[in-house]
Amino acid sequence: MGIGLACALAFGARGAKCVLTYKWGTADEDAVRQRFAACQAPPPDIVRADAGNGPDTAALMQHLKSSTDSVGIFISNVSAALVVGELQDYSFKALSRSIEYSAWPMYEYTAQLHATFGSYPKYVIGVSSTGVDSYSRGYDFMAASKAVMETLCRYLSYRLEGEGVRVNVVRTCNVRTLALEDTFGREFAEFAARFIGPEHSIAPEEVAGVILALASGLLDGVSGQIITVDRGITFFDNILRLYDERERLGLGRERQV
Repeated sequence: MGIGLACALAFGARGAKCVLTYKWGTADEDAVRQRFAACQAPPPDIVRADAGNGPDTAALMQHLKSSTDSVGIFISNVSAALVVGELQDYSFKALSRSIEYSAWPMYEYTAQLHATFGSYPKYVIGVSSTGVDSYSRGYDFMAASKAVMETLCRYLSYRLEGEGVRVNVVRTCNVRTLALEDTFGREFAEFAARFIGPEHSIAPEEVAGVILALASGLLDGVSGQIITVDRGITFFDNILRLYDERERLGLGRERQV
């Protein structure tokens, strides 16, 4: 769903053969295939593979080897972490698990693809968020794991430069997906819809467009970079923006002293 599906549709619509992986089924696979058919994309290969499970990763690689000679583009879009309610929720085990799912697959899958096919993908792209640099409710461990991903991006770019691999990470903010409600709760999603508004949030297709551009060949001079996809929203999404828009948001006039 969300960003992952939007990316697959963007590439598929341009003739790419896409493989989508998931840990548990939350989307209707027939509906996904219908989306591909509607944009005249090759049928997707949908594989259940837990990115944090070694045997699943090995099985996925064998599945890929049986159906293709190489993988040219790898997008690491896994996000899984404990939502922190209070300081007592902190545990090293939970943090490690978050890094294992939300950061490590960007390296692990890249390495396993090389071991399987004898070559790396030309493009490795991770998906992060602006929560690394700004507060998000309950996002402690997810932000930490994405920070790890962003650091690895830079080092992987350096270490794979001689292999002709471009490694980048795309940051997003306020993307309109079900994950927003799943992570922060329905009450927050409704609050965000009122005060952020659809004009101040990003559609998954916008993120997919940037990822598509990074793997198009037109931006091969870009590697080891953290690219924020936000239409400039993170600059002005603050208390002064709310003040400027107070009438539209129904916040009333400032108190007269």
